[in-house]
Amino acid sequence: MQEICLLTRKQMKFPGTGSSLQAYLTRITGKSVSLVVTDNSTSMLSVKKKGDAVFIRVHWMFLSAEDDVIEEIAEFIKNRKFSTPLIRSFIIGNRYSLKKKPSRQVRIRTRGKFHDLREILDSLNENYFKGRITSPITWGNKFISGKVKKRTLGSYSKSSNTIIINPFLDRKKVPRYFLEFVVYHEMLHSEMICEETGINGRRSIHSSEFKKREQLFEQYDKALLWERKH
Repeated sequence: MQEICLLTRKQMKFPGTGSSLQAYLTRITGKSVSLVVTDNSTSMLSVKKKGDAVFIRVHWMFLSAEDDVIEEIAEFIKNRKFSTPLIRSFIIGNRYSLKKKPSRQVRIRTRGKFHDLREILDSLNENYFKGRITSPITWGNKFISGKVKKRTLGSYSKSSNTIIINPFLDRKKVPRYFLEFVVYHEMLHSEMICEETGINGRRSIHSSEFKKREQLFEQYDKALLWERKH
């Protein structure tokens, strides 16, 4: 197994708040450099000039950069048109040190006016997945009218590991077998998320294997027929 080494503040070449990096850049560029160290994972390096002064904001990962990367920053300060392949490679190579955004919490609501999603998921989980599915399920928040085949009836969120079903389906005229089919479809996504890779490493959401397993749903043809009519 390949070992991934993350940057830590103890490994920094320019420890502290970046004052030593600021002094270093001031010396090798011959300019008055003002530097701020951030944890911004969107803009990891920005350089602004105002007269003879240079204002720099850098992600703290650069405090451990090698000399060639720092020298490329210096060249970029002196000439904004200077190519920066080493900086780009450094950011890509240390992307694991970027702060990840916390996953948005999903409010779970399973009992609808006509259908109980928890009951449906538990039944499908036992009959088709031998209890392997651990994803919670919930009705979505937005109700959008329109034809069934033109809407998103359900979705699976990998970030929150949650199955979300369109509340449009919580209606008396929607047969239980069709709702079960939609839930079963999203449960397949939950189980097969790591296998959804196609040609050239691109994600294949509905692969041939996915479609084959989808057809194992006992009322598959009946569900598709109802969908086409509505």
